[in-house]
Amino acid sequence: MEIDPFIFRLSIFILSIFVGYYVVWSVTPSLHTPLMSVTNAISSVIIVGAIIAALANNDSNVFSTSSSFGYLAITLAAINIFGGFLVTQRMLAMYKKKKKDK
Repeated sequence: MEIDPFIFRLSIFILSIFVGYYVVWSVTPSLHTPLMSVTNAISSVIIVGAIIAALANNDSNVFSTSSSFGYLAITLAAINIFGGFLVTQRMLAMYKKKKKDK
C-alpha cells in the first residue's frame, strides 16, 4: 500500500506547525533578539526567491500566477523584515541602561 504524496506532505506540514509552536514559545527572552535576527536573514532569502518567481515569466502576460504569487511573497517578506527590525530595536532598547537626570 502506497501513501498518497499529498497526505504525506500534509502530515509533515501539520507536524511542523506543532514543532514550530513549541520551539518558538519555549525561547527565553534573552534569546529572542538573536532569533529575530535569524528570521530576518531567512526572510531576505525568501525575498530573493520571490523576485526570481516574480520575474520568471516567459510570456508577455504580466499578471501570471507565478508573478502574482512572487509579488505577494515580496510584499509579505518585506513586512516581516521591517517588523522584525522594529521588534529587535525594542528588545535592544530594553537592555540599555537609562540615563539619570542630574
